[in-house]
Amino acid sequence: WRRMKKLVDRFFKTLEFGVVACLVAMVVMVFGNVVMRYVFSSGIIVSDEMSRYCFIWLTYLGAMVAMHEKGHLGVDTLVKNLPLGGKKFCVFASECLMLFCNGLFLLGTWKMHELQVTNVSPVVGISMIWIYGMGYIVGAVMGAINVHVLYRLLTGQMREDEMVMVVEAEGLKEAEQNIKQAEMAPAGIGGKA
Repeated sequence: WRRMKKLVDRFFKTLEFGVVACLVAMVVMVFGNVVMRYVFSSGIIVSDEMSRYCFIWLTYLGAMVAMHEKGHLGVDTLVKNLPLGGKKFCVFASECLMLFCNGLFLLGTWKMHELQVTNVSPVVGISMIWIYGMGYIVGAVMGAINVHVLYRLLTGQMREDEMVMVVEAEGLKEAEQNIKQAEMAPAGIGGKA
C-alpha cells in the first residue's frame, strides 16, 4: 500500500512540475516574443500558438493536482453543520456527480478524437489530439480520485473531518498534519489499516 502511495505522490509531483514547466514556457515565449518584436522587429512565429497550448495543458494539469490536494473551491457552510449521515450523503452525492462529469469528459474526448487527430494546428503543424487528448488523462485521473473517495466512504475508512471537503487557507497546515498523523497511526480498536 505504501509503495502505491509513493507512486501516486510521485505522479502528482510530476504533474506539479508540468504545471510549472508550462507556466515558465508561457512566460518565456510571450515575453521573448514581445522583446524580439520591439527590439529586433521580428518574432517567434510559434510563440502565440504554443503559449496557448501550454495554457490549456497547465489548466488540465492544475485541475488534477487541485483535486488531489482538495484545493478546488467549495462552500462548506451547510455540510459542516450536518450530522454524520448528512455529511456522508453530501460526500456520496458530490463524488457521484463529479464521477459522472468525468465520465462525460472522457466520452466527449472520445467522440471528438477522430476530428482532433485529423485537425492540424495552423502554425506549429501538430495534430490537435496532442492538445485536447489530455482529456483522456484528466477524466481518468479525476475519475479514479472520485472512485477512491467513494470506496473510502462506503467502506467506513473516511473520518468525519474529511467529509467536509473544503479546506480553508488557515486550516490547510492543520489538515495536512491531521492527515499525516492518521496515516502514521497504527490501526486502532476495530479500525482499518
